[in-house]
Amino acid sequence: MRRLWWVCGVGYWVQGFRCFPWLALNFHLARGLSLSPVALQLVQNAGNLPLVAKPLFGVLSDAVYIGRAHRLPYISIGALLQLIAWGTLAIIPVTGDTFPTQMACILVGNLGASVTEVVSDAVVTEFSRTQKAGVLQSYAFIALAAGSLLGNLSGGYVLLKTQEPKIMFTAFSVLLGFQLALSLGTKETLPSTPRNTRSRLVTSSLAANLRKQFSNLMMAISEERIFYPLAWIMTSFAVVPILSGTMFCFQTQYLKLDPSIIGLSKVVGQVMVLSLTVLYNRYLKRIPLRHLIAGVQMLYAVAVLSDLVLVKQINLMLGIPNEIHVLCFSALAEAIAQFKVLPFSVLLSSLCPPGCEGSLFAFFTSGLVFSAILSGVFGVGLSTLIGVSSVDYSTLPLGILLQSLAALLPLGWISFLPEKWTADEKVVMQR
Repeated sequence: MRRLWWVCGVGYWVQGFRCFPWLALNFHLARGLSLSPVALQLVQNAGNLPLVAKPLFGVLSDAVYIGRAHRLPYISIGALLQLIAWGTLAIIPVTGDTFPTQMACILVGNLGASVTEVVSDAVVTEFSRTQKAGVLQSYAFIALAAGSLLGNLSGGYVLLKTQEPKIMFTAFSVLLGFQLALSLGTKETLPSTPRNTRSRLVTSSLAANLRKQFSNLMMAISEERIFYPLAWIMTSFAVVPILSGTMFCFQTQYLKLDPSIIGLSKVVGQVMVLSLTVLYNRYLKRIPLRHLIAGVQMLYAVAVLSDLVLVKQINLMLGIPNEIHVLCFSALAEAIAQFKVLPFSVLLSSLCPPGCEGSLFAFFTSGLVFSAILSGVFGVGLSTLIGVSSVDYSTLPLGILLQSLAALLPLGWISFLPEKWTADEKVVMQR
């Protein structure tokens, strides 16, 4: 069982470390291929499309056993797909002529990442029933943030020194190879599935297993105590137009900031996530969910305005260099948004029906990804509507202001969340 936790911990850490090659890929797309802010954001969002298929992978891992195991084989498959994708990117020329192949690798890599994430979440949910509420989810968040912290810290430095994305792609491929070997060499031992249920799933037909698991997922989602929180968290992301690609181009093409500064800003963001996770596990989980999330959402709306300060160069008026401002505040809103998911993970873990862990959390995470894609599409539309381009960022402050105002909209349906539930409770009351 301890070895299985090593596999999951490494899996979360590796997924956090994906920012290491992605930093190089973003710089390659923005500088090497000279993509416009709108085009870069479209590529980023299109690359995330495989993540929307997570419910399918969740249902498969819940219902379909491979060699009398239904978690670790899927982690191995996900690691293998990522290894193929990033290994290919490390070999092929990174030029405009190979862009279709690069895009295919991005899609395959994210497909593998989605499989690994779904199954890891399912394992955490299964084990969480034997642990204190919120503890395992917090550890998973810490592993994810730690990987992201190291990935951003080392990524900016390596990219600045080498200016060669292939080195970073190769290094990440080696790490994926280690993850694959670890998962293949580990025996699956899970606590939650009764032996008779497990035997029945193994011996039943594939079609029967899938139908039953899909039916269980639909029943779980249809419960009001699950449906309403899911609806709130997904819409809270979807209604906010994200300008990440535009801000990335503004920082790198207009302000000419070094890759190390961008990477270090992400490190600061992950330190914030780690700090918030520890704070949540110790104190914040005692706060009723509705009040906690309302405060987090308002804080997020304020944090978005830090980009406005940078674009208007207010920081220079205050004597703060662009590098320092980006380092300290650029990833603040992203860190808050990332932390916002944690309380919902704990809530769903306490509500998830046995045997439906992979399916429900896959639906949850894919919904978040789909919301993020919608948010990115709205961001592209907003940038186009107000006339932002790689040579004209004069209207970007208006876009950031609208983004901040949009972040306040989800407070209008905050009643979707349980008013009195805290992470210390085992069962949430009906809405």
